[in-house]
Amino acid sequence: MALHLSNALFAAAASGPRRVGRIRAAISTETGEGKVKLGGSELKVTRVGIGAWSWGDTSYWNNFEWDDRKMKAAKGAFETSIDCGLSFFDTAEVYGSRLSLGAINSETLIGRFIKERKERDPEQEVSIATKFAALPWRLGRQSVLSALKDSLCRLGLSSVDLYQLHWPGVWGNEGYIDGLGDAVEQGLVKAVGVSNYSESRLRAAYEQLKKRGIPLASNQVNYSLIYRLPEENGVKAACDELGITLIAYSPIAQGALTGKYTPESPPSGPRGRIYTPEFLTKLQPLINRISEIGEKYRKTNTQVVLNWLIAQENVVPIPGAKNAEQAQEFAGALGWRLPSEEIEELRSLASETKPVVGFPVENL
Repeated sequence: MALHLSNALFAAAASGPRRVGRIRAAISTETGEGKVKLGGSELKVTRVGIGAWSWGDTSYWNNFEWDDRKMKAAKGAFETSIDCGLSFFDTAEVYGSRLSLGAINSETLIGRFIKERKERDPEQEVSIATKFAALPWRLGRQSVLSALKDSLCRLGLSSVDLYQLHWPGVWGNEGYIDGLGDAVEQGLVKAVGVSNYSESRLRAAYEQLKKRGIPLASNQVNYSLIYRLPEENGVKAACDELGITLIAYSPIAQGALTGKYTPESPPSGPRGRIYTPEFLTKLQPLINRISEIGEKYRKTNTQVVLNWLIAQENVVPIPGAKNAEQAQEFAGALGWRLPSEEIEELRSLASETKPVVGFPVENL
């Protein structure tokens, strides 16, 4: 997911070296458990994940405040996601805040939720992805390992399933990639990925890790029916070619595709400056058609647009769930498939809407 640096936090000993198998370049394939492998790694995750960007955040989400009611809602989202079969959660060291208005770091929250769930159900599997913030003063491979160990501390885990570089560094990317490889070899992570990487940076990271026999499992980018830059800038094609899973953040366009918002009632906070009444007016024909298709299959707008993304193949969407109801709704995107005619119809309608501005680092 994207982030705003105003909520950045700066804050597990390593096991022995681990032998890394040979890399296999193949598009994510579904396993017998209804999960998919991330890229050429052995990590299996659910077809839809849950984004935890909003959990604990007071700089972009939650109307700039965090309280017990929102905490309970986030806990409900976590529990219901697992109950509905969605056990892949994405967070980052810069999500949430410990510095204002009673907010808390998203990793810390997830760590609590996992601990409480495991106390009731020790056998429950939960897959956690988190991210390294490529801040300008962080240099070299050791900065990646240090940040990862801090994240593991907050999560209360000895290792994490997927560790990603949140965005490309202004400099020092080779050192960051080396740090990812070191994390794999030290057994601190099961798989590694990047986020907001362009095609050229993606290929460079892939080749650098390949020399060590380590697959680049994923690239997490902004991707939705109305934001298809990964298709236009070569990122999606490169992911498919190299066998790197595309993890889609903001897959429902931060709520704009759900039908919840209208020109008369746009979203509040910073989102209102992106999804303006003017933009939402132009979006209405697409929203209306999504609703018609949803009625046909007894699905919500949200379920239709998530299913559209899944149909693009090699894509794992991670919509953000603020409460149990949203988590349950996301699970309804699975178990069915839009026909190809409607997939193309929605693409054609969406192409008539000028996309919003994406996360600036996508152009680095």
